[in-house]
Amino acid sequence: MGIIVDFFDETNEVEEKHINMLQELIAFAAKSEKVEDAEMSVTFVTNERIQELNYEYRGKNQPTDVISFAMEEMGEGELEVMGGEEMRMLGDIVISVPRTKEQAEDYGHSFERELGFLTVHGLLHLLGYDHMTEEEEKVMFDKQKKILHAYGLKR
Repeated sequence: MGIIVDFFDETNEVEEKHINMLQELIAFAAKSEKVEDAEMSVTFVTNERIQELNYEYRGKNQPTDVISFAMEEMGEGELEVMGGEEMRMLGDIVISVPRTKEQAEDYGHSFERELGFLTVHGLLHLLGYDHMTEEEEKVMFDKQKKILHAYGLKR
């Protein structure tokens, strides 16, 4: 069945070619991470909206580039229920389109490359990767780079 991605563009600025590219990139990244039969969403928002989410969920009153809301994070005392043919719900990625454009310009690469980077970064968070420690950061950032290069989105 593969990975199903629901895209929502609250900015009306993301072109169909970008969404098609991200659909392919997510499928490619999921396959490289051995994720099958999963569902997730990607929502494109303004800086104002991502700032609200960043404050509400992370206590940081400033815009950011990407936020991930993982559905599979296990809280203390929770039991993991993985049954039969259930579709995995990975969670939601929220990306600021204005920040994506700014960062693409700052780093001197295309909007597509930055959008791809933020999407893979968000997906890896949904899959349980993090960058709170130096070791975690190295593992996660190496995976990001490897996926983006193998897919063909180089800096």
